[in-house]
Amino acid sequence: MKCPRCGRDGDRVLETRGSQAGSVVRRRRQCNDCNFRFTTYETVERIPLVVMKRDGTREPYDRTKLLNGIAIACRKRPISVDKIEGVVNDIEDHLSDHYQTEIKSSDIGRMVLENLLDIDEVSYVRFASVYRKFTNIDKFARELSKIKKERRWKKKQR
Repeated sequence: MKCPRCGRDGDRVLETRGSQAGSVVRRRRQCNDCNFRFTTYETVERIPLVVMKRDGTREPYDRTKLLNGIAIACRKRPISVDKIEGVVNDIEDHLSDHYQTEIKSSDIGRMVLENLLDIDEVSYVRFASVYRKFTNIDKFARELSKIKKERRWKKKQR
């Protein structure tokens, strides 16, 4: 690893920690020449994934786009950034385990909804209103009824 300060090759690892539920390795390093300390992150290289949109177009998967969509749904709710990143990490792990090169955007949306329902019902409804394109109050009301039924079912399971 080249030192970001002096550019020389050669350092030693001072500390190694797993983060983001074990999907990232964080290493604290120190240059052997100038003693500058810096941090590196090691992640699994994923096969590029193509998302098939509703209109038939295809575009490369974009983690930032997914993060932003979930963050907007969770705005002003008691949900941490770490929790949102955890949702994205779970979805990406599922994608890398079950899909080769292409996935429908609707499948990604469904995975987001499944995760949000467990985290926060308000965020779920916000995301669903965009994902499912509610055109009138009746569709919105049906979605709320679905959430209420799901909540009752979960309480009975406990």
